[in-house]
Amino acid sequence: MSAPSKSKLRPATVANPYFSRAHPPGPTNPRTIPAVVNVRESAVTTMASRGVLDSAQVAAADRFRKLFEAMGGKGAGAIDYGREHVDGGKRADPLTERQMNAGRELARCRDLLGARLYGLVCAVAGEGYALNEVAGKDKRARLVAADMLRMGLDDLAAMWKLATRR
Repeated sequence: MSAPSKSKLRPATVANPYFSRAHPPGPTNPRTIPAVVNVRESAVTTMASRGVLDSAQVAAADRFRKLFEAMGGKGAGAIDYGREHVDGGKRADPLTERQMNAGRELARCRDLLGARLYGLVCAVAGEGYALNEVAGKDKRARLVAADMLRMGLDDLAAMWKLATRR
């Protein structure tokens, strides 16, 4: 008989994606709704579900992930000059304004965190790597990586004024 596995799904209260600010909040327009969350979706959600990350750190990780994804994951791609455009087709902008703004904000993050800590935050919050993929199987290395990730997310939360700690 095998050992019981830990549940990957947990009930949580999340922001309502259909909430309308044009109408008053109430039973037909709630701000939050109950949902089931996969806690193994990323290292950030796993650490948050275990109480290792506070709400400001999770908000900073989510904001960083959105900026990272706006840049296309690994940054802007090169223009393919060899690709033939069909009649009536328009050339796509190599960089959108949203990507440029995200790049500037990520540059601010890199200046604040430094190269090593920025790389860790990119790997975990941006690309979704687990701590054992970043730090290896050594428990001490994983604990140090988790501590460093928390410190980086604290710094980002303070920069974006998301910090709840005094």
